[in-house]
Amino acid sequence: MIEHELNRLLAAAKTDGTLKAALLKTRESDEPVEDFCALAREKGYQITAGELFALGLTENDAKLRSVNGGGVSPIDGWDDAYEQFFTSLIWTK
Repeated sequence: MIEHELNRLLAAAKTDGTLKAALLKTRESDEPVEDFCALAREKGYQITAGELFALGLTENDAKLRSVNGGGVSPIDGWDDAYEQFFTSLIWTK
C-alpha cells in the first residue's frame, strides 16, 4: 500500500513543480518526516511516518534474507524509504 502511494506521489511531483517544491521544502522544517507525511495526506496520499519507517526496515530485512546467510550486515541507507524517496525526487527532471 505505502509503496503504491509513494510511487503515485513521486509520479505526481515529477509533473507538478509546485508539489515537488513543497515536498522538498518539508525537509527544512523542525519535523521533516511528519511535515512530509502531513503534506502527502493533504494532497490525498495515504502516507504515515510509521508506515514509512516500517517500509524501509521491511525492505532491508528482505534483502538480508535473500542472500542465504551471506548478508550479515545491513547496508547503511537501504532501510530509509524517506531518504530514498527524496533521492528519487531530487534527481527527477
